[in-house]
Amino acid sequence: MRNKFNVITLYSTKQDRRIISIAKQCHEVLSSKGVKVLLDKNLSKISSSGFRVASEQRILKHSDLMISIGGDGTMLNCSRKYGLKGIPVLGINLGNLGFLNDIPPEELTSSLTKILEGEYSEDNRFFLEASLKGKKTIALNEVVIHSGEIAQLIEYDLFINDSFVYRQKADGLIISSPTGSTAYSLSGGGPIVHPKVKSIMIMPMLPLSLSSSSLLVESESKIRVNLVKGSKKARISFDSQGRFLLEANEEIHLSKSSSYLKLLHPKGQDFYDACRNKLGWSKE
Repeated sequence: MRNKFNVITLYSTKQDRRIISIAKQCHEVLSSKGVKVLLDKNLSKISSSGFRVASEQRILKHSDLMISIGGDGTMLNCSRKYGLKGIPVLGINLGNLGFLNDIPPEELTSSLTKILEGEYSEDNRFFLEASLKGKKTIALNEVVIHSGEIAQLIEYDLFINDSFVYRQKADGLIISSPTGSTAYSLSGGGPIVHPKVKSIMIMPMLPLSLSSSSLLVESESKIRVNLVKGSKKARISFDSQGRFLLEANEEIHLSKSSSYLKLLHPKGQDFYDACRNKLGWSKE
């Protein structure tokens, strides 16, 4: 099968010795297959003979594939910067769990070779879109509304498709995509949702209630969170990035974005295999 990736860009948020070594190995494998390799400016330290650091505009114009080198945080950054613009993304895992990064360093050469030969699968992961004070922001994993203080509660009203759901006092609220179900919400006791299940999860953080539980709603739902008058200010983060303030009596609107991340996987990669390997599930 003819290789469809003529130009591939390497991306990372760090430039430590291990990442530089992996980037050089990627460059060697890709170049040997006739692929033109570009480097995001974050990898400028390895710019030397044979390595090309490219501007964001050039990468967006010419790249057929992004390779993210690092953990899930690096993948999230790469996804927002380039994946959001339609460039497929493949992950090499140098982090801990790395649910978005399928390729371990020891399988780099064989995996890249097979992918260039067309042996891969691709799935689309939707972004969450949030509208706050007239500004729109996206997140791949989750949007978190929280007090920002230890042992401090916020009070909010939750609406889904303009229907009132409940008023809640809690440390905060996590609104997660299926992709984010193996991220921050998992540490809070949220369910693991298969990436192909088109849904949005809403999970209170340490609610002042004995009957509160997570909600799983259809992905086309329109979610609105209104901070109750008299409540303390809330802070909002998007994939652990950004720090926006939500004042009392203000609201944030959330929904599925029309944009998708095209995430590549080595052929045969299975979501439940990843869960077993990364979460320590029983293999017998």
